[in-house]
Amino acid sequence: MLKFSMYLRKQRLLTPGPTPLHPRALQAMMGADVHHRTDEFRTLYLAVLADLKEVLGTTHDVLILTASGTGAMEASVANCFSPNDRVIVCSAGKFGERWVELARAFGLDVLVLSAPYGDAVTPAALAAALAANPEVKGVFVQASESSTGSIHNVRAMGEIVRRTGALFIVDAITGIGTMPLDIHGWGLDIVIGGSQKAFMIPPGLAFLAVSNKAWTQMETARLPRYYFDLRRERKNAAKGESAWTPATSLILGLADVLRSIKTMGMEKLIANAQMLAEATRHACAALGLELFAPSHPGAAVTAIKAPRGMDSAVIVNEFRERFGSVIANGQGEMKGKIFRIAHLGYFDAVDLFGVLAQLEIILEILGVPVQRGAGVAAAEQVFIRQTAEAALAV
Repeated sequence: MLKFSMYLRKQRLLTPGPTPLHPRALQAMMGADVHHRTDEFRTLYLAVLADLKEVLGTTHDVLILTASGTGAMEASVANCFSPNDRVIVCSAGKFGERWVELARAFGLDVLVLSAPYGDAVTPAALAAALAANPEVKGVFVQASESSTGSIHNVRAMGEIVRRTGALFIVDAITGIGTMPLDIHGWGLDIVIGGSQKAFMIPPGLAFLAVSNKAWTQMETARLPRYYFDLRRERKNAAKGESAWTPATSLILGLADVLRSIKTMGMEKLIANAQMLAEATRHACAALGLELFAPSHPGAAVTAIKAPRGMDSAVIVNEFRERFGSVIANGQGEMKGKIFRIAHLGYFDAVDLFGVLAQLEIILEILGVPVQRGAGVAAAEQVFIRQTAEAALAV
């Protein structure tokens, strides 16, 4: 067995959340000694809300909650529905199951459309369920199911739901910044994001873009809510304030990141993630590794099956112990069966080449036959091709 030691190691965060922090955000967060009930902060808060709208490509109200993304998921349930309302949850992974748990916790009548982990619920299945259940008040889905690396066809689903009276509520926490999301064109009523994903700052902020259709349904919704009262947040946001004490340091960091994204263009942030994901898929093929979600692969994270007979935790631990790199194991029923490498936010091609080189070394150490350099070379080819195509398109 190959043995070696490393005396200097940098920790590298390669998970689908939290993700690496943008350097400008780190600097901005150092100025957090600002009071949130001052004109200085109100000006900043209004600018951040406006920039979020621009980056998300929407004229809908956009709200910020001091919470993880799950807080915004809960808010969308608590604010829009009444006890025993029938809703549909499209579930194909751990976070789809979270929608089910949330809806049931608030006493909703939940119809679950399930697909196996690594797959996706089809628009046809959703259309059939809505036709059979015209009383449905809401449809919940993950744009990007980061537990499996798969994505849903949000566009087709949105076109189906918008022809009904139901709200279409999309967890885009790892979808924003990794896939196109046309909020208005596709009929997305609530779109949810989180700070620690493609927005490149620490966990602690959640975002919601909320349509007029959703605001109208809130007027008759009777579920209890207090901290996550979106109508209260909307009223306060119009004045440049949050309803409750905000995470001021994160908002300062977000302000800088949003300026960077606006300068670069959201479409380029998405293209970067998609290039890294495609390169990773080619690298896996070159190394003889099997993708977990080959039919519906997303760009937030690539899920890779562990070699036959091997627990994926062994690979995850080797990354950490040998290289100081943190990748993700599988979640739920896929724990020990897959490992996941992220692409969203502050990642570039050089990061990916290093990850793949580490993976090649780890596989060789673990006795998996690989041709060292094959995965990196395959990724390089994707990078070279896409760089050339982008240059020609300018």
